Amino acid sequence: MSKKFQGYLNLSLAMILVGSTVIASKIIAAGLAPFTATALRFAIAFPLFLLLMWFTRTSWPKLKGRDWLILLAQAGAGSVGYTTLLIAGLSLTSATDAGVVIGTLPVVSAAIAILVLGERPDRRMLAAIALAAVGVLTIVFKPGETGSHSPLGIALIFGAVICEGLFILLNKRVKAEISPLALSTLMTGLGFAVALIPALFEAHATAAIDKNAILAVLYYALIPTVAGFVLWYAGSAKVSGTEASVFTALAPVSAVIFAFLLLGEPVGSHQLLGIGCVLGAVLGLTVPQIIASRRTARSFSAGEA
Repeated sequence: MSKKFQGYLNLSLAMILVGSTVIASKIIAAGLAPFTATALRFAIAFPLFLLLMWFTRTSWPKLKGRDWLILLAQAGAGSVGYTTLLIAGLSLTSATDAGVVIGTLPVVSAAIAILVLGERPDRRMLAAIALAAVGVLTIVFKPGETGSHSPLGIALIFGAVICEGLFILLNKRVKAEISPLALSTLMTGLGFAVALIPALFEAHATAAIDKNAILAVLYYALIPTVAGFVLWYAGSAKVSGTEASVFTALAPVSAVIFAFLLLGEPVGSHQLLGIGCVLGAVLGLTVPQIIASRRTARSFSAGEA
């Protein structure tokens, strides 16, 4: 097995696990309040990340006050905001709809960079943003459907995606060099601290804690959070950044498949059209970059020869 193929396999498994968090969040939403579940998730994952840091002899970064504030904002948006909004949204709408919306993350991140950082988009970027928007609107405006389909639920999940996009943007603002493992450890620790206080005030919201919800939180903390981290960074170390970004398209696909297989949710034409638009937007952004980078590498090799 080649090094690059191992990287592709690790990245694929990592993104499949990310897709499974939608199913876990759907189960959690039925038995736990959002902040309580989020605090519990980080309480389980944080000690494991500390053990990984000790085992790999990863050092803590030297941070200044400004960096600490940025990391705290990251934890509030990307860690707590994403998880709580996802759980809250899934209490109103289907996991299939959520899978489609989550697939817009790469495009939403690019749009935030344009709006906040003032980056100038090219035609391909504008087309990708428009296509992703069409994909989301396709599932928002499904005529004659109620119950498991909720525009408010979809809006909450899209808010979770925006929070994750802000997480990515804020990460670029940190001046200190932080290893991926140290960053993940900090995010889980700070995320627990941020989620704990509101969790204390919402504990009464759930009269009877569902055992399946607890098991889903345990799965979320151990498998997608910790194991997913290991798989993603093991894979991304073996391939280029543009190649790795393509594999994010697997997350919404796996979420829709899991929703159909594990939850028995129907997959209608609106969801298929929506996920097709979202995947087209993501691949339209990333595949040309991979082709261009490979051409550059071949030209460089030919020049050396």
